[in-house]
Amino acid sequence: MKKLPKSPPGACWFRTTGAVVLSMYASVCAQAEGLPDNDSDAPAEVEFNTAFIRESDDTAIDLARFNKGNQAPAGTYLADVVTNGNWSGRADVELRARSERNAAVVACFDRALLELVGVDLGKIPTGVVIPSGGSASPCVPLSDLVPGAFATFDNGEQRLLVTVPQAFMRRSARGYVDPQYWDEGITSARLQYNANAYQSNGAGQSVTRGYVGLDGGVNVGAWRLRSTGSLTADKTGAEYQGIQTNLSRAIPSWKSRLVLGDTFTDGMVFDSVGLRGAVLSSDDRMRPESQRGYAPTIRGIAESNALVQIRQHGNVLYETTVAPGAFEIDDLYPTGYGGELEVVVTEADGRVRISTVPFARAVNALRPGVTRYSAGIGQYRDASVAAEPLVSQFTLQHGFSNLVTGYGGAILADGYTAGAAGIALNTRIGAFSADVTHAVTRVRDEPQRAGQSYRLAYSTLFAPTDTSLTLAAYRYSSSGYLDLPTAMRLHAGAHMGTTGEPGVRRDTFQLALNQRLPAGFGAIYASGSAQGYWGQSQSEVQYQAGYSNSYKRLNYGVSASRQFLPATGRWDNAMLLTLSLPLSSSAHAPYTTTSVQSGPAGATSVRQALTGVAAVDEALTYGLSATRTTGDGRSTTRLSGNAAYVLPKATLSASVGSNGSNRQLSAGASGMVVAYSGGLAFSPTGGDTIAIIEAAGAGGARVANGNGLLLDSRGRAVVSNLIPFASNSIEIDPKGLPLSVELKGTEARVVPTDGAVVLARIETESGGRSALIQAQSLTGSPLPFGAEVLDAEGGNVGTVAQAGRIVVRRLKSTRGTLTVRWGQGAESTCQLNYTLPDAVGKNDAMTMVKSECQ
Repeated sequence: MKKLPKSPPGACWFRTTGAVVLSMYASVCAQAEGLPDNDSDAPAEVEFNTAFIRESDDTAIDLARFNKGNQAPAGTYLADVVTNGNWSGRADVELRARSERNAAVVACFDRALLELVGVDLGKIPTGVVIPSGGSASPCVPLSDLVPGAFATFDNGEQRLLVTVPQAFMRRSARGYVDPQYWDEGITSARLQYNANAYQSNGAGQSVTRGYVGLDGGVNVGAWRLRSTGSLTADKTGAEYQGIQTNLSRAIPSWKSRLVLGDTFTDGMVFDSVGLRGAVLSSDDRMRPESQRGYAPTIRGIAESNALVQIRQHGNVLYETTVAPGAFEIDDLYPTGYGGELEVVVTEADGRVRISTVPFARAVNALRPGVTRYSAGIGQYRDASVAAEPLVSQFTLQHGFSNLVTGYGGAILADGYTAGAAGIALNTRIGAFSADVTHAVTRVRDEPQRAGQSYRLAYSTLFAPTDTSLTLAAYRYSSSGYLDLPTAMRLHAGAHMGTTGEPGVRRDTFQLALNQRLPAGFGAIYASGSAQGYWGQSQSEVQYQAGYSNSYKRLNYGVSASRQFLPATGRWDNAMLLTLSLPLSSSAHAPYTTTSVQSGPAGATSVRQALTGVAAVDEALTYGLSATRTTGDGRSTTRLSGNAAYVLPKATLSASVGSNGSNRQLSAGASGMVVAYSGGLAFSPTGGDTIAIIEAAGAGGARVANGNGLLLDSRGRAVVSNLIPFASNSIEIDPKGLPLSVELKGTEARVVPTDGAVVLARIETESGGRSALIQAQSLTGSPLPFGAEVLDAEGGNVGTVAQAGRIVVRRLKSTRGTLTVRWGQGAESTCQLNYTLPDAVGKNDAMTMVKSECQ
């Protein structure tokens, strides 16, 4: 779009055709022109240059109704409120016409809506009266309450778009959603399943197995009951094994979660272990996304209204404007293992001050002022250990400053006691953490054991070479130190009267290094670990290294690994070379991959594979491969294929393989079924936090939140894997909808709590017939372009387009009269009679008829 240079003040001219496009451009024009000083919440007056619309000389063009954008009628609308580009919540928004002089409607703001938007009421100018709300309250637009602020109503998406200067907003972290909008969901039951049947034949033997993994749950209010298990079957019979069952709920006021039943400790201070009891712990997901994980708090002083930028390696991570005086920024998003942060303060007079803040993600580091805790008590739970003593575990972490985080904890169990204390440091040369754990183990008929375990971890990013040392950790344990799992194995052996000392770890070392090379030269990585045990002279050692790069459309990489196991007393080496190339430049072109691998004992494998996606929304994935293995004077060839298809209600999969006389077949199905007051809803994928879409009559429409996900015949679908305690967008693509169905909006916003089943309703209008009417006046000329078309009840059903064509929807009968209006007087209206042919079956094609407007 380009505005003509000689447009008169208050007018915005565009080259365009089509009434719907004109309506959209009117809104864009109003924003481009800037809102006037008075009635700034009302769309600005615009004017369209009809010279750019190609019509016959005798065609009248009426565009007056588009001069104020896509106006909504006065009334109350349940709408999403979007403030400065961020979703704030949902509310009933009242639209009223301000005066006879200006027929445009504006959104009426009261105290509740201002608080929802996030306006700091204490900063509203003195003397401004804030309406309390209710039908008796006056209609006051946002611009009359907050200087420089304005609001527009998006009729098509049913959204209130609000812009407020930052100086009048309450201070809140990015990504913050007020807990009052957290949705605990509806009462429901769900069952996730993953079923697979497998058969192999070869060497005169046949093996047939079946497996069904089950994850069931019931939601009532804030409580979540979950139970997981698996059912296996073969020729000897069937067996069900329960894995864990628990009851849990979120406690928002404590930003915590309570779990009763089978669960695990968090593993932040001590190694994670299974418990059957109760665990109350912090849940960082209840914090805004920008305050999860570790990032330093940035503090400084501004001498004026200053621009503050926070940069890292030349990238701007954060930018905001602050008022004169001290400022604090505590909502930086975590940035991996980081590097130094550069804080640039630009004063109003152009002066620039730059300072640096060290940043490297240390193990157990928290933001300043943040506390995280965990408290659990219950029976020790490990399927491989018979002992089930009562165990209590408590941990506490607190961020004291950008530099220091302290943490510690204790374990109390029958015959075992441990205490830990540590510190995490964020320094200019990297992030360190160090801790010590003291443990005492008492076993029947054996002497008491006591010892310490010392742990040191380090991570950094060396900016000049872009070298990332993501983790280097060393842990040393004295001979008398036992961790809880090792102590429980020792207790179980003593209880059962068996002899044998469990392996006691002496030391562990881990390292991971990543190096990005200059542009075009790829990247290399290396990692390794070594672990030794008391009583063993040799350690378990393994390390890997690799290089990857691309040339045009070719991706290639090479990797090597080396492993030593004391039990075998030998080194095992392996190398892998991989080449991958799309077969065309198409976005959905299949990939061909060639890999060559050398393994232990001199065996070499060459594998050629073809993988790709197909069908609408990439619902079908497939793969074919051939592998040739040589070694020990023998060679084998294996052919295999696999495919998976996402249906609206389930995902189906299958595979087949052949290796000479050996053959393998498998078939599987996975998905989820949810039962609630509206009936049963199905999903091809599983998830714990989900939404059920309800869009009546919109069966067959595509859901943008998942590949191959469609609304079923009743207009329902399940969207899985939502982010709890955050705003999630649910979108529907109207493409493919029947012509008799119209969506009032294509998006819904939900903020579910963990494990919730929430409803996402999208309003629709359906019924009646659709038609394309070729209309003309009694003189034979086309009707005025842009004229409004009304049904018998006065509802808008269409707009006159070029050459007098009208697309109308929701016609309730095959015969009727429409009113065409292009002005205010009786001489600017006419009556259009139409007659539609009888519908044949479920034919949804557009009906075309001709008519004269009288």
